[in-house]
Order: sequence, then structure tokens, then C-alpha cells
Amino acid sequence: MTSRREFMARAAGAAGALALFALNGEMLRAQDAQTPTRDGAAGADSMPGMNGQAKPVRLPPKAGATPSMTAKERDDLEHRLHCQCGTCVLDVYTCRTTDFTCQVSPAMHRDVLALVEGGHSAQEIIDAFVGTYGQRVLMAPSKSGFNLLAWFAPGIALLAGGAVVALIVRRLGTKPAATPTTPLTAAGATRAELDRLEAAVKGHGEA
Repeated sequence: MTSRREFMARAAGAAGALALFALNGEMLRAQDAQTPTRDGAAGADSMPGMNGQAKPVRLPPKAGATPSMTAKERDDLEHRLHCQCGTCVLDVYTCRTTDFTCQVSPAMHRDVLALVEGGHSAQEIIDAFVGTYGQRVLMAPSKSGFNLLAWFAPGIALLAGGAVVALIVRRLGTKPAATPTTPLTAAGATRAELDRLEAAVKGHGEA
């Protein structure tokens, strides 16, 4: 049976997790609303990929371009990009190599290939995808500006949750101090009278 203390601790942890989830969702929506799209209109990609279709990510190849990275480096880059099929929680590389029903991650992979062949660096490719899809295309928010809050939010939520749990446990564990008891004495009785009463009680017990 779960004790009251365990129940309150679990409830506090669940509340902290829900608050963190809501905070991350609000931050992502705010980031997408402020991210300019490839057309220059802010917020046009506020719900990227929800129709299950990939959006073209194009940059003109650089003069005399050669592949900018190895296959391993390209795969590492795709681990940083979130598949935009609308229901997926995987990165592009993991999705295209494990879910063969998805049509979005292979299309995003082809765009990465073209950009790599065009001589673009990893950061340039990341920026191009953000410019098309918004901040949601990143598996982790960038560590700058408003996005710093998303990095520190989990730690802040854990600290706050721990403080709440500690406070609950402390309150549940605190018991009122016992009131010291004092021997009862007969009001107004003299010492001699008390001695005779005690002797009578003892004598009655021995009889």
C-alpha cells in the first residue's frame, strides 16, 4: 500500500514533469513564430511537416564544390535533425533506417545529400533546414538567446520539484513535541499528610 508521503512525492514529481512539458511546448511555439522562413515571412512554418510532406531545402552549390563531409559526419548531422512527418519523434537518420513506411525522412536525407555535395558545411545545412522548417527541425534547441531557457528548464524543474518534495516530506515527518507530564499532587495537602497517605496505600497493598 502506498503511504501518504510516497503519494505526495509522486504527485509533486508528476506535476513538475507536466509543467516542464508545457513550458517546452510554449517555447517551441514561440520560437517558430519568430523564425523567419525561406520566404522571409515570420511564423509561416509554425506547424512544419504536420501534413506529412517534406519541404524542399535548397542552396545553390558553391563554386568548385566537393563533398563537405564524410558519410559518417553526414549521418551525425542527420541525428541532429528531427523528422517532420508530423507524428515522428525520431531524428532523420534513425527514422529513415528503421521506419520504411515514412516518406519524409528519405526526402530530407536527399536534401542533406545535395547540400553536402554542394560543399555546404554542417552549420550551413542546419541553418538551411531551420530556415525552411523552423526551430522544430532541431532535435535540441540551439544554445543561444531565447533557446537557452530550453536548456536550463529541465534542471530548474528538477530543482523545483526536489524542493517541493523535500518540503512535503519535512511537513509530514514533523510531529508535535510531547507535553511533559507532572505528578499530580493534592491541592493544599501538607508533606506529612502526603506521607501518611502514601504509607496507607503501601500498607493496603501489602495486606
